Amino acid sequence: MNVYAPIQIALPAVALTLALGVYLVAVADRVMAGVIAGSGPELRAAMLTPLRGAALAFLQWRRATERPDAGGWALAPALLGGLAAFALALVPLGPGLVVADADTGFVAFSAAIAFVMIAVYLHGWSPNSALPLHGAYRYGAQALSFQIPFLLAMLATALPAESLSIVRIVEAQATLWNVVREPVGLPLYLVVGLGVSFWGPLNMPDATDLAGGTSAEDSGVARLLWGAARASMLVAVAAMGAAGFLGGWFGPFLPGPVWMILKTLALLGLILAAGHLLARIRIELFVLVSWAILIPLALLNVFVSGAFLL
Repeated sequence: MNVYAPIQIALPAVALTLALGVYLVAVADRVMAGVIAGSGPELRAAMLTPLRGAALAFLQWRRATERPDAGGWALAPALLGGLAAFALALVPLGPGLVVADADTGFVAFSAAIAFVMIAVYLHGWSPNSALPLHGAYRYGAQALSFQIPFLLAMLATALPAESLSIVRIVEAQATLWNVVREPVGLPLYLVVGLGVSFWGPLNMPDATDLAGGTSAEDSGVARLLWGAARASMLVAVAAMGAAGFLGGWFGPFLPGPVWMILKTLALLGLILAAGHLLARIRIELFVLVSWAILIPLALLNVFVSGAFLL
């Protein structure tokens, strides 16, 4: 693994990027809610509301349940946020602008996505309460269903590069982006991204019919940290989508890092818009669609990408 920056610089840089990303997700989500509701963007209120909500969270009492696993309850948001930071560290912002250029970056990113299931299950199991545990089991079924389409969608991006390095995957798109080579790949990836971050129509573990699911017993700082960890995973998923399918830093006129940021913001906007425009589906339907439709489409996408390479 080739590290391009000292750890004293890399870790604060990733943390700052995630913090800004989480704040941007909160602001953009509120702006979209206002636009869709017809009340206008309300940009000033959208910028202040996340800060006000974070301040109020520190004044709220922490809800207690009977015989919880306090350590696991505190660890869950830290684990989810840490996985998002690890995934983001693998994404190059530009040529040479990456925290870690691992030769097996694709495998490392996939492992981080797989471990999200552990963080969500821990968050639902630790309060020792029925509804959070129900939400944890829901995510287990959801994750087992989207892991295969996710791996296949990402694998198709590695074929043209003939490498598992994220940097090599971006460099292979210098003349043609993967979204053109394999048009099914990006929609598949975005669906999986909604599932990984359990956002919008695929927010099943923290759904309203479970009174918040794994977050049903959260309050105060605990709820704030879990929401921030979810948003940070959204940022990591959008950044990898920009690198894997939209050519990363490649683009005319503007510097490479600017293109990478703009593409990440575009994918974030699509994911956030889906949360407001699409209704949440039932877990049974999602499992059926994943195994009967998404996996065959992902396999077809791999075959198309392989044929294009040949």
